[in-house]
Amino acid sequence: MIDMPALPELPPVSVVMPVRNEARALEDAVRAVLETGYAGDVEVVIAVGPSTDGTEDIAASLARDPRVTVVDNPSGRTPQALNLAIAASSHDVVVRMDGHAHMPTGYLALAVDALRRTGAANVGGRMVPTATEPFAQAVAVAMASRVGLGGAGHRQGGVEGPADSVYLGSFRRAALADVEGYDEHFVRAQDWELNRRLREAGHEVWFVPDMAVPYTPRSTWRALARQFFTSGQWRREVVRRHPGTRSARYLAAPVATVAVAISLISGTVLAVAGSAWALLAFAPAAAYFVGVLGASALLLPRTGVPAALRMPLVLPTMHLAWGLGFLRGVR
Repeated sequence: MIDMPALPELPPVSVVMPVRNEARALEDAVRAVLETGYAGDVEVVIAVGPSTDGTEDIAASLARDPRVTVVDNPSGRTPQALNLAIAASSHDVVVRMDGHAHMPTGYLALAVDALRRTGAANVGGRMVPTATEPFAQAVAVAMASRVGLGGAGHRQGGVEGPADSVYLGSFRRAALADVEGYDEHFVRAQDWELNRRLREAGHEVWFVPDMAVPYTPRSTWRALARQFFTSGQWRREVVRRHPGTRSARYLAAPVATVAVAISLISGTVLAVAGSAWALLAFAPAAAYFVGVLGASALLLPRTGVPAALRMPLVLPTMHLAWGLGFLRGVR
């Protein structure tokens, strides 16, 4: 691991926010950062993409506070926004926070303490999906479950220590400069890709489970399917750029998608033809959906009945949309 310079006890912190169409949440998000209770100096740099809901006006109003700076992000894309905000920031500790997230009290103190204790280049915690509407509740539980998104620590929790990636991230500026910041090619998965390059350069990424940030999951089927399809596309791009990252966990969803599709198509064709082999052809798809029902039942204590009834729709949407996106890739 590369030795990083020691941080002072209360280093000033720059919080960078990529935002676009965040009018409803932005003011609360910025206030949460400024009121997190950190005893050192804090600045917030907001990179605003083209918006249709008045986000630019709200950001300009927030910039009346001398601790808040606003920069334009003409592309509207997240990695460009992050690089622009980092370039406009001033301090050696750079913390990423989203415009719709609510930074918990004490978060910055935890981040600085972890950077000082570990000497890591990036420390971060986990996303905590929270929701009140039944469909979104089902998504929240699925995202925090191994049957939903696998076993990533920044989604499942776990023990503090070195990690492949963390949620959001709190960085040393020198380490970001060492790897030239975010790769602007990656519209999605830019956090994981950046952490990969940090580790390849000899830096350490450190997981701190107490750094938990609430996350509001998608509340409609269409939005969930779109999110996971896009995530699958960009995970395929990460694997294409970094072949060594290929793993069984990433291949499980596309393999299941192909198996279910072949099973349904061949079973339908054989059934139309009146073949007795149709039932056998349908067996893989049937086994998958029986597994989904079993997983939904196991998650019932964490969801309650209204959300549990949506789980048999949520889980296949997450698995198969992600798998389709991975198979499709980025064009």
